[in-house]
Amino acid sequence: MSRYTTPLADMRFALHDVLGVESIYRELPGCEAASRELIDAVLEEGAKFAEQVLAPLNASGDAEGCRFDPATHEVRTPKGFKEAFAQYVEGGWIGLTAREAFGGQGLPETLGAALKEMIDAANLSWGNYPMLSHGAASALEFHGEDWQREVFLKPLVSGQWTGTMCLTEPHCGTDLGLLKTRAEPAGDGSYRISGTKIFITAGEHDLVDNILHLVLARLPDAPAGVKGISLFIVPKFKVAKDGTVGERNALACGSIEHKMGIHGSVTCVMNFDAAEGWLVGQANKGLAAMFTMMNTARLAVGLQGLGLTERAYQNSLAYARERLQMRSLSGPKYPDWPADPLIVHPDIRRMLLTQKAFAEGERLLALYAYLHEDIASRSSDAAERERAEALVSFLTPIVKGLLTETAIECTYDAVQIFGGHGYIVENGMEQFARDARIATLYEGTTQIQANDLLGRKILQLKGVGFRHFIAEIDAFVAAHEGDAALSEFVGPLAEASRQWSQLTLEIAARAAANPEEIGAAAYDYLFFSGYVALAWFWARAVEAADRSAPELRDAKRHTARFYYARILPRIHAHAAAIRSGAATLMDMPDAQFG
Repeated sequence: MSRYTTPLADMRFALHDVLGVESIYRELPGCEAASRELIDAVLEEGAKFAEQVLAPLNASGDAEGCRFDPATHEVRTPKGFKEAFAQYVEGGWIGLTAREAFGGQGLPETLGAALKEMIDAANLSWGNYPMLSHGAASALEFHGEDWQREVFLKPLVSGQWTGTMCLTEPHCGTDLGLLKTRAEPAGDGSYRISGTKIFITAGEHDLVDNILHLVLARLPDAPAGVKGISLFIVPKFKVAKDGTVGERNALACGSIEHKMGIHGSVTCVMNFDAAEGWLVGQANKGLAAMFTMMNTARLAVGLQGLGLTERAYQNSLAYARERLQMRSLSGPKYPDWPADPLIVHPDIRRMLLTQKAFAEGERLLALYAYLHEDIASRSSDAAERERAEALVSFLTPIVKGLLTETAIECTYDAVQIFGGHGYIVENGMEQFARDARIATLYEGTTQIQANDLLGRKILQLKGVGFRHFIAEIDAFVAAHEGDAALSEFVGPLAEASRQWSQLTLEIAARAAANPEEIGAAAYDYLFFSGYVALAWFWARAVEAADRSAPELRDAKRHTARFYYARILPRIHAHAAAIRSGAATLMDMPDAQFG
């Protein structure tokens, strides 16, 4: 059975010592009450819920999975999931960061992100249910009408109902311009939605009585392509404008997917047969509302990757300390034992340090992104909001893509460290590897994140967020240029930042001559960007740790040295791949693949 202990000390270090959230919150309207004492109290109580309620259900939920009844079209979640959700709602966790006007507690999204990491590390499948509700709530808050916020948003925030995102169809995945789901005006202000959606997380379950589906569909006179997409809210049970809940709507789960992982999270085929729905936002403007949901979910899925990396590291470390295997190459380290533990061996340490470096560095990256989401939504300074929005937009594909991809690496390392015991179900490592592989796919594959980062955030939007981020790195370098204690990190960081800027300019010039260069470079560019970003956060971590206890200071410095020596150099391989150009991919005729 795998273990999970919330890394409270490192979370506090990230929030308080590195990011300095308390001083930022004091200047953000609505966040003034988020003192260090309150933050720490929330973290501690959240840890209890994750460790004591969710973690014990993780393995059993994976083994049992969700069960679909074709006669009733109902889905039963694994044993204990419904009771855990009720406890989550009773504790007020589901509305932790929602606006007080809608029944929430109004705490910062950054604190909600820390809670979500705990949930995902403890039980990623269970965490999908509140995650989808959070995305649906965001869309209604920013794009819904006043009555929709009153009637639909408040029950989401209270946990009385849950939400979904219904985007994908059998014939189209990410290319939403191809979707066929129809919406016909009913003459009374409502619409009748017809079509089939697939891969719908939490589309049907037994946790709550009503489920609110946010559905992308086309009106009869809609233009072709993405410019003709509208968003509708379609409840499982009909809901009138006055909030009255009526009869069962004309929609049903047709089947559930049988997946390689996240078995406790139901993924549905949803059939809509002239179901009653309500338009959210303007007609044919559903793409903007969809991206509000999608970007919220993409950051959240990045946290899933982080949670799995942390869980993989904790279990790998415990096993490496306990499992005896041969002797150290330099002689016995534990001469009184029959053999040395795994942790004395260099390659085991390589994998452990990789997990540790990613978990702690990516925690800083993710919380930094969420902190700027708080600034973007709450600051009274328009210029500050605009800058923060650009940073969040730029970082979202990096957080989603990098944190889920490195989770694959770290969970597979966990399997490797456990050796033959790694693929044994009872030890839990193979479940984390399966779950991590899925996280790179939903809410936009890694390739989609890479194309969004390079094609949209860098080239189309002229790299506004990128320039803000590089400016912060350069300011850090300038501030610590003469700092002997940081010299081993500041110099390489400055060079990596310079290379990042130069490579970006090179890609832009090549893309102007050949658009295929964008797709050819995007994947490697995402990793190059992510590794440089983590280098900055590791330098910041060392700087902050130097003011902390000696054991923390030494551990952070050792891990940062490993990152700079063993992981940051990966950028050179990615740069070489980018500079090889599109021809290496595109020149081979299609027929020659056979």
